[in-house]
Amino acid sequence: MLAVVLLAGGGVWLATGGSGGPEPTGKSSAAPGPDTSSTGKPKGKGEEKDPGPSDLRAEADGINTLRDPGEAKVLWLQEGGVDLPRNGASVYGPWFVGDTVVKAMFHTVSAYSTADGSEKWSFRLPGKVCGAPSQATTDGKIVFGVESGSGTEAECNALQMVDLTTGRAGWYKTYERQGTWDLLSDVAMATNGDTVTVGRTTRTDAFRISDGKVLFGELPGNCQPFGFASGPLGIAAASCQTAADDHKEQLVERIDPVSGKVLWKYEVKKGWEVSQFYSVNPLVVSLKKKGGWAILTLNPDGTYRSQLVGGKENYRVECDTELITGGGNLDNCLGVAADDRTVYLATEATESDSGPTNKVVAFDVAGGRVKWRAAAPAGQTMMPMRVEGGRLLLFVESSSKRGGGIATLAPTGGTPKLLLRHPDGGVRTERTLFEPRVAYVDGRSLLMSTSISGVEDGDEKRAKSMEMFGN
Repeated sequence: MLAVVLLAGGGVWLATGGSGGPEPTGKSSAAPGPDTSSTGKPKGKGEEKDPGPSDLRAEADGINTLRDPGEAKVLWLQEGGVDLPRNGASVYGPWFVGDTVVKAMFHTVSAYSTADGSEKWSFRLPGKVCGAPSQATTDGKIVFGVESGSGTEAECNALQMVDLTTGRAGWYKTYERQGTWDLLSDVAMATNGDTVTVGRTTRTDAFRISDGKVLFGELPGNCQPFGFASGPLGIAAASCQTAADDHKEQLVERIDPVSGKVLWKYEVKKGWEVSQFYSVNPLVVSLKKKGGWAILTLNPDGTYRSQLVGGKENYRVECDTELITGGGNLDNCLGVAADDRTVYLATEATESDSGPTNKVVAFDVAGGRVKWRAAAPAGQTMMPMRVEGGRLLLFVESSSKRGGGIATLAPTGGTPKLLLRHPDGGVRTERTLFEPRVAYVDGRSLLMSTSISGVEDGDEKRAKSMEMFGN
């Protein structure tokens, strides 16, 4: 099971209720080229390859010698290890498959042992990675968006399937992108069962992950999905082409990920756009327009359920669309989580005597009203990750003097309880990771930079890429 969220800075205002606030409610109703063999393969003897990461066990051991009682260990550190272009590259992942964690960057996919960080395999893609779903299939397969061509002729119009359990390439194929809107659009990729969808501004193409078979492309009518959320259901955002509205009429749809049949649709109020899917079950949708932001919850049949009433507080949610160059996925955010009764949001940090801190606010799914607020540990901020075992799982961010960690909150609020506390003596190393994603799996936490670059040639190879903590 993949457990990934994002860490970043910056806040936005949540639309307030009442006569002065937006009410983006709407109506609901029922409603590529031939395969080629993969050009990629695991690195072999005699092939040109990146030098790989250095051994950072001494640095991890040094941090661990400074640990106070109750603090977790740094299990391992990992460098980028890949020669990158001048502007660096975005990092995709992590994906967990058994005792392995996988990341992708530039033209390389690499797998590491979760126990000690040793490299298990490294695979060179046939082109630069330009997209990837936030989730792999349950049996560890994933499809990467990769560029075909090179230099100014490079185009993000190819797909490479990789088995993350073995590091072996599967099928590879290109697909056609037509028209200016399509060519200029970033891709939004998602995994729904054995289907991978590749959404762009004007359409989505769907392929079967197991064999690359084309499942559907442009759908009937003038409304086309431009992005799905990964997960068991085919939840999509769609845009309707009208000359007057310039793509401003949008929908939330449930689409069969095998046939492309639209099962139901929810019409978003004119002028609002679907920004993110914060949750699929329950369905929690972020809508935005210039100067406005609203969060809706929908029923399983696509009918309107509630709108969150945020009051005057400033909320902070960070998503892949802000962190990944060329990535437009709609389903990978930190700062928000939900279950069948409650939606949890993080507030923007405010200054206190001990430093920046924030709160988590719980909203009732049925009515959208605030249920309670819970304060972060003094001088630190916390961000909702997901609900697990009935309790809210949180990432506690590091401060200049204190390590981060993983905590939980009861469904009734109260004081957060730390599950895993990162060592204070390793704060400097922890904070060198650039706006990292955070994963918590099997009692261990992983921080992974979302982007790597360097000032001097070679800096990017030595830049910290991942850090794993555990007891």
